[in-house]
Amino acid sequence: MGTVVLSGTVVLVVLGFGNHLYWLAAIAVLYLYARHARAASSTSAPGPAASPAPTSYKAYRDRRDQQAKWERRYRRERPLEARRQERGSQ
Repeated sequence: MGTVVLSGTVVLVVLGFGNHLYWLAAIAVLYLYARHARAASSTSAPGPAASPAPTSYKAYRDRRDQQAKWERRYRRERPLEARRQERGSQ
């Protein structure tokens, strides 16, 4: 992705000798790329967020019990979707 952005920026800079608006476009592309790269590096990968490893067995049990509570609530509030998911995983 970075190679494409840099190549596009170079093309815009070269074209900018004929029309200075292309230089502004090159600056805008670099700014947006830098902003996007910084935002992407500060967030984790998409998907379910993995919680950090518990520091004690009590923390592990609390997290496990909380997860089980959420799963029971989901099955209770959405019985058709829960059955569909169970059927799909078997």
